[in-house]
Amino acid sequence: MKKEPLYNSTMLCKARINAIKDAMEILSGKWKFHILGTLMQGGKMRFMDLIREVDGIASKMLSKELQDMEMNHLISRTVLNTKPVTVEYEITEYGKTLEPIIDEIAKWGIEYRKSLYQ
Repeated sequence: MKKEPLYNSTMLCKARINAIKDAMEILSGKWKFHILGTLMQGGKMRFMDLIREVDGIASKMLSKELQDMEMNHLISRTVLNTKPVTVEYEITEYGKTLEPIIDEIAKWGIEYRKSLYQ
């Protein structure tokens, strides 16, 4: 079996590390996974619904996190023509690609907690 040149291996490692950095930057913070999980389970939700569901988040922080996720194409924001104006948030098709990752992280977290209390 022929060995891969060290240069190619190093380049692949750097590309992988850069990809992980990008993902962590987009998904970092205390609230993003909670918001994404809530939208995955709840479908379209209004701002105040999200405030109620994401326990402990301040409205200013929720607003910031929603803007970040919208900018990164993970959620969509729809302004409805009502009085007063209603805004709905929904996970995008691209955002839905995170569902298996979030599920695996949840499984890992459950197993980790179990290991602590054995």
